[in-house]
Amino acid sequence: MRDAIDIIAESLIKSVVAIGFLFASFGYLTYAERKILGRMQSRYGPNRVGPFGLLQPLADGLKLLLKEQVTPREVKTFVYLAAPAISIFVALMAFAIVPVGPPFFLFGKERIMAIANVNIGLLYLVAILSLGVYGIVLGSWSSANRYSLLGGLRSSAQMISYELSLGLALIAVVVLAGTLSPMGIVAAQNQTGMSWFFLLQPIGFLLFAIGGFAETNRAPFDLAEAEQELVAGYHTEYAGMRFALYFAAEYINMVTISALVTTLFLGGWVGIGNGIFFNITSAPWAQLIGVFWFLFKSAAFLFLYIWIRATLPRLRYDQLMWFGWKILLPVAVLNLVVTALYVSLI
Repeated sequence: MRDAIDIIAESLIKSVVAIGFLFASFGYLTYAERKILGRMQSRYGPNRVGPFGLLQPLADGLKLLLKEQVTPREVKTFVYLAAPAISIFVALMAFAIVPVGPPFFLFGKERIMAIANVNIGLLYLVAILSLGVYGIVLGSWSSANRYSLLGGLRSSAQMISYELSLGLALIAVVVLAGTLSPMGIVAAQNQTGMSWFFLLQPIGFLLFAIGGFAETNRAPFDLAEAEQELVAGYHTEYAGMRFALYFAAEYINMVTISALVTTLFLGGWVGIGNGIFFNITSAPWAQLIGVFWFLFKSAAFLFLYIWIRATLPRLRYDQLMWFGWKILLPVAVLNLVVTALYVSLI
């Protein structure tokens, strides 16, 4: 009984901490994006609310909270209200299996720095990511707006297409690591010094990164919005906090994809030189060092998200679908075959 209570309490504490971290990341990632884009485009970012504009995310949140909630007359009310909740729920659930640091002992028991240590974690991840399209499609359909529906159809076709390449890149990682557990994948990358899958699977890394950009509807794959063509895309009829939930889901998904890239390809929480110059598991404050490296790698990939948004123009929709089906998918299949041959022959 005590063990069951301990497990439930540990899971609740981890969940509260993770949700708080993800929402804080959402707020200040929008701030960081506006400041970085401002620097890259020779203009100012937020600099009025608080010192250096640091309170701008709080001001934006307050504005969205107080904004009038306008509901069109012909919407399918239940689905219309549920759709943004589905998007944010899926975005939060995907982070549950991500280990952010090494295990540690507390109260005589080993604890892991993840909400759940699931042996088939990547299957869980694929299942959760595939649900993300429902929030967008249901929101666009229930809005009774043709522009919204077009945006939702674009997004669903895009996400389903690029999920195939992303899934095949994940399978290549599983073949190399020999496990579906994120903890096991991190361990497999750090058994003999630095053998990160970014080095062993450069094509898989690119496939996963591109699929991640498309999954999160980020430039140059932000055809779900395409403001100059579709007013605002699938969320045209949403305002206030309902819109904020979609907005938060996009940025939380960015954080999740960056954390997954770190876990699957960049050695997880282990720093450069581990096993060669030092061993993180025996170093003082090993957990804090591990969390630092994990956050540093994830932040570097988030910076890449922003950099690409500032650099590349939006693709035409026919170019986006052509690239996904005729370039990425064949390359992903070939990469998986070559990886399987490599593992079977060594």
